[in-house]
Amino acid sequence: MMKAILRYIIALIFIASGFVKAVDTVGFSFKLEEYFSPSVFNMPFMEKFALAIAAFVSGLEIVLGVMLLMKIQLRKTLALLIALCVFFAFLTFYSAYFNVVTDCGCFGDALKMTPWQSFWKDVLLLAGLIGLWLAYKNSGKFEKPAGCIKSPILWMTVFLTIFIICWGIKNEPLVDFRDYKIGTDIRLEKQKIEQNPSVYKTFYILKNKSTGEERKISSDDFVSDIKLWEQGTPWEIQKDKTTSEIVKKGYESEISKFRIDDKKGNDITGEILNAQEAVLVFSYKPQALTNEEIQNAENAVSGKPFVYGVSTNPNTFTRIPNATMDGTAIKTIARSNPFILVLNKGKIVEKIPAQDFK
Repeated sequence: MMKAILRYIIALIFIASGFVKAVDTVGFSFKLEEYFSPSVFNMPFMEKFALAIAAFVSGLEIVLGVMLLMKIQLRKTLALLIALCVFFAFLTFYSAYFNVVTDCGCFGDALKMTPWQSFWKDVLLLAGLIGLWLAYKNSGKFEKPAGCIKSPILWMTVFLTIFIICWGIKNEPLVDFRDYKIGTDIRLEKQKIEQNPSVYKTFYILKNKSTGEERKISSDDFVSDIKLWEQGTPWEIQKDKTTSEIVKKGYESEISKFRIDDKKGNDITGEILNAQEAVLVFSYKPQALTNEEIQNAENAVSGKPFVYGVSTNPNTFTRIPNATMDGTAIKTIARSNPFILVLNKGKIVEKIPAQDFK
């Protein structure tokens, strides 16, 4: 009984994890690009394969989860899941230990986890999978034919997973877990952030030049203790170990990064959010756009009274006003390049790839 419950739990975790990544495969590919970047694994040549890898991994999680649930090819299924778990554990440990990727994207935007939380989740899953392997091996019930009912269900799962992935790549995700989903009032979200902000403090590592002792202290406590900074003090700040840490978690939302500047660097976010209707053409990678794609996007929004082309380059568009935004923030909003977002007084009413905008 316990063996079956453990199998159900692990299977559902993999199915859920694969599903939230499959519906937003492009978003998962952005996370993989972070891992391939020079600051992490320094494998920029792999970035062009990020989308294909994202589709394969998310689909594999779903299919293997269903196979585990129905006990299809149990030996191979458990072996593959153990290998997948070891791979994920390595990535999350690397992210946590070196503090290079702050969110592994294990559950997409549906559930945010710190790298250490993700790592220990992978460790527990790995332990559970190894436990299942040993339990079924000892019981002699490893191999069991799929049967006339399970095989069709498995193939339906494969085809449905392919459909979900392809839909998410070509269109918006079927299920949107992001903070920028349709119906979100960006003005209201910004007010919530301002009314309940997260509080951070600076912490120093002090080293006693006489004894070699080290101690951690907040900047406030440092200033209030004259013995730590008066002339002749043996205490010295280790500047390379200074950190900024959250001491009070406030209202958290990716919308805190929603800031748009005009070509001169002036913040025009308020003007955009207060407009009766604002049509924004986003591009997170303007250098990848062809002249035809730019012209088609501009044609799609022609005649709209309040339009901006928002990208990382202030000279991307030629027939609509240019504005700039952080590339990572744009990727959080847009899953295609270019992409159109329509706001009514700051409320998201439409978001769609530019080629589908009417």
